[in-house]
Amino acid sequence: MKSFKLLLSSLLLSLAMVGSAIAADEKVNINTADAATLDRVLVNIGASKAEAIVAYRKEHGAFKSADQLAQVKGIGLKTIEKNRDRIVVGGAAPAAKPKVAAAKPAAKR
Repeated sequence: MKSFKLLLSSLLLSLAMVGSAIAADEKVNINTADAATLDRVLVNIGASKAEAIVAYRKEHGAFKSADQLAQVKGIGLKTIEKNRDRIVVGGAAPAAKPKVAAAKPAAKR
């Protein structure tokens, strides 16, 4: 009975390690992914930080590099380094439109 438990625990540990290795291979495009996908794939990125990434992207346009994530509140360079192999930058979402004040017509003389 003892050897069966040992065999079963070894098998479960092996499956857990394979599962985490497969998850580590998953990549996410930070310019097109929704918050749920960012939360699921990136390490140390929870729901609120994932929402902050999406909000930043909507306001400022597409990310040009993974390092630009550091401009999102709550995300530092250590978090970016932990996720560098999971982050893809490309296939940019439409850029945010700049806010431009309407031009006033020239006064007639």
